[in-house]
Amino acid sequence: MNHTVVILAAGLGTRMRSKRAKVLHRAGGLALVEHVVASARALAPYGRIVVVTGHQAELVEALLQPLGFGFVRQQGQRGTGHALASCRDAVPHDGLLTVLYGDTPLLTAATLERLRDAQTDSGAAATLITTTLDDPTGYGRILLNDAGGVTAIVEEKAATAEQRKIKLINSGIYCFQSELLWKHIGEIEPNSVSGELYLTDMAEILARHGHVVRPMHVDDATELLGINTRVELAHADRILRDRKNEELMLSGVTIERPETVTIDMHVQAGTDTIIEPFVRLLGATHIGEDCRIGAGAILENAILSDGVTVAPYTLISDSRVDAAAQVGPFARLRMDAHVGRDARVGNFVELKKTHLGAGAKSQHLAYLGDSEIGERTNIGAGTITCNYDGEKKHRTTIGAGAFVGSNSTLVAPIEIGEGSYIAAGSVITDVVPADALALGRARQTVKPGWAKKRSKKSWA
Repeated sequence: MNHTVVILAAGLGTRMRSKRAKVLHRAGGLALVEHVVASARALAPYGRIVVVTGHQAELVEALLQPLGFGFVRQQGQRGTGHALASCRDAVPHDGLLTVLYGDTPLLTAATLERLRDAQTDSGAAATLITTTLDDPTGYGRILLNDAGGVTAIVEEKAATAEQRKIKLINSGIYCFQSELLWKHIGEIEPNSVSGELYLTDMAEILARHGHVVRPMHVDDATELLGINTRVELAHADRILRDRKNEELMLSGVTIERPETVTIDMHVQAGTDTIIEPFVRLLGATHIGEDCRIGAGAILENAILSDGVTVAPYTLISDSRVDAAAQVGPFARLRMDAHVGRDARVGNFVELKKTHLGAGAKSQHLAYLGDSEIGERTNIGAGTITCNYDGEKKHRTTIGAGAFVGSNSTLVAPIEIGEGSYIAAGSVITDVVPADALALGRARQTVKPGWAKKRSKKSWA
């Protein structure tokens, strides 16, 4: 059966007290609406997912556009019923139509599959997700008939004292028979207080026409949490990250003190990898098997092969580390840096747009930018590549097996041949042939007795 998903993401979210649209706020490393989209994939392909936008529509659409969604802009934002009605000409009127909200990041694909199956099996006009709250204040209450069908959803302000005692509440998530939805959606009338059109009225409208509306209960009410404040945003973030930690640990990853780490939703890590306390794994970071990520390390969009060791307090962003390499502590890799197999990057070494070849080493206090460094090359402590002339960046190329002595300054563009030696303390400005020794030092001058004479003058 055809299935269409409509995600309502047009609201301002005034309680967030933000200049940014609510659905663009992030939890678990993704925008709220991205979590909803990921769950919606369980029901429909991207081509049958429609997002209703309104406030900051351009930003929301720009975020999701690469996935091939359809978009409908709600003009005038007159409630959830109005938002869905805006899609009349943009979606099929057959099969099933599920309505989701762009601010419910904790909703799982498994629950949506349950909703779809419940609707399909029952043949009802609609199925809606419900849950039970000890304190249902502020939520619409579900009214049921003797057969267990939904007869109406009563909002808090309109509920009687008796109805307010009902703890069964509406989540706002529905699965409709499309044909019946579009046949009757025009019967929603403006709310007497707000003047808005509320989708909750569809339960009573369908029941009034003799159609069955079924509830589907979800025991875990947190899954249905809609984000309205920064406090709720932080709560959702904790839940999402706890889920991710559990997923990784059950797949064979050790996380020491998981309550201290921060791992985004798209992060992957292989079996027997160990993640030490206070690590942050962000973006699309992908870690192989048998790795160790040291305490306080931050990896963002990093790709690590098997057996990599990242020592504590190392930063790696948009870079790659090959198998069995070691990086850190206190190292930084950025902007497409690439550390080869068995290579070593030590403390206070920074690589930027640099490929450090297999087995090469830079163990201490170096800056290597815009460089190609050959296999088995040794970079001494204090070495820097002078890659920027004030206007343009220039490349440094160092051949395999070269030795660069401590405190060397390599002024790019420069080529240093295979097997060559750069003497410690040199400033290198010209090409160094293979197997050569290059020295770029000023001649040392020694003046005997100079310091003693100076000392006597200072006491005179």
